[in-house]
Amino acid sequence: MMGAEEAKKEKKRELGFAVGLSLCAAIAFYFSTKATLHDLDYTSQIASALLHGHVGLREKPPDWLNEMIPWQGKYYSAFPLGAVLSMLPVALLQEIGLMQNFPGRVLAALIAGLSVYFFFGLAKAFGNDYCGLKGTAAARLARRIMLALFPIFGTWTWCNLGFGGAWQIALGLAVLGQAAALYYTLVRPSPFVAGAFFTLAFGNRTELLITIPLYLYLFWRQSNGKLQGTAVASGTVVDFSEGSSPPQAANAIGRTKLRQALREKAPMLMRFLILPAALALATAAYNFARFHSIFDFGYIHIPEVRDEPWYQHGLFSIHAIPWNIHTMLFQGFESIDYFPYIRPNGFGCSIFLATPFLCLLFRQGGRYKVVAWVAIALLTLVLWLHGNPGSWQFSYRYAMILLPWMFLLLTGNGPPNISLPEISLFAVSVAINAIATWQFLWTDQIQP
Repeated sequence: MMGAEEAKKEKKRELGFAVGLSLCAAIAFYFSTKATLHDLDYTSQIASALLHGHVGLREKPPDWLNEMIPWQGKYYSAFPLGAVLSMLPVALLQEIGLMQNFPGRVLAALIAGLSVYFFFGLAKAFGNDYCGLKGTAAARLARRIMLALFPIFGTWTWCNLGFGGAWQIALGLAVLGQAAALYYTLVRPSPFVAGAFFTLAFGNRTELLITIPLYLYLFWRQSNGKLQGTAVASGTVVDFSEGSSPPQAANAIGRTKLRQALREKAPMLMRFLILPAALALATAAYNFARFHSIFDFGYIHIPEVRDEPWYQHGLFSIHAIPWNIHTMLFQGFESIDYFPYIRPNGFGCSIFLATPFLCLLFRQGGRYKVVAWVAIALLTLVLWLHGNPGSWQFSYRYAMILLPWMFLLLTGNGPPNISLPEISLFAVSVAINAIATWQFLWTDQIQP
């Protein structure tokens, strides 16, 4: 009984600590950023239209919303339906008069704080439980705090999410959705809740759909319904008589175990898939209602996009790969003759220059190493195929969607206790991103 009470108290302590860390992160993010792009509220505008039963705007939008798509007398957004639905609470508050402008700064801070909460919890998938503040436990807790803060304050997320525009908020929601989906997959398995957060993620970044098999695999592996190597399955006896050759017997066992596994795990997998499937179908209907094609998201219809040189081979093309590789991995900083003496190009720089902590990705080991690298490889290929590597940004903003999977690698392939190399690289990464956030958001040193 005492053990159960102690465990309950432990959970409450950890919850309180996680909430406190999340709140501190949200406050720090809010006061360190300035939403210079908050007027670019494409998703909020369309969400307001949806409240009135329209999938587009009837009146011409302001000139600064130059990516609205004029089409058959209405104006549409190229953002997917999920990104629009994510802004319905904002539209509702604006509708009843409790909010006037798009709250990009507040939304970005909320996303940052919630992401830290789930990253802190996700570290438990590697056995680094919070268990007090003595000795090794304190070092483990310090490492969890560092790792939870890293994706927000140690990467290009800090600056890019801080811009507070619709594009950046969508990327932030994709990071948050993936972090929460992984948490409810690996730490507190709940297929329906994980599916809901995955829906939030891919609703804002459609390319994340390609990671669905990885979540299903993780749930399959996490489930407790593992079959024993017996000859009895669901009332069916596999005959190992003299007439059965060893290969035939092995095949029979394999087929029987697979059938039982499918019967046992299908409901779990369906609970994960139900909301993503519903949003996928709704998105198809949404696209068809606007552009008479379920696969047309409208991006190519944005005025003058077809004429831009980087899209001459289409929105996605192998011709775009070299430019994306250079921007993401090799593009450097510019030198200036005043503090801080270097500055990033406003159109991209290497993620490893922006975040030296990522050098630790290549350490040996890691519980989810294969799954994480597969996700990173698939998503990176899709990003590299995009005709434009991100335009106005710090580092390579699209790579924000890789961070939850990078988190799995970095948490799993390192020591259980915080180490000097990790502290050093984390401090340097935070410093670089703090300076970049200051240069982009609080000064006029970097201009489009």
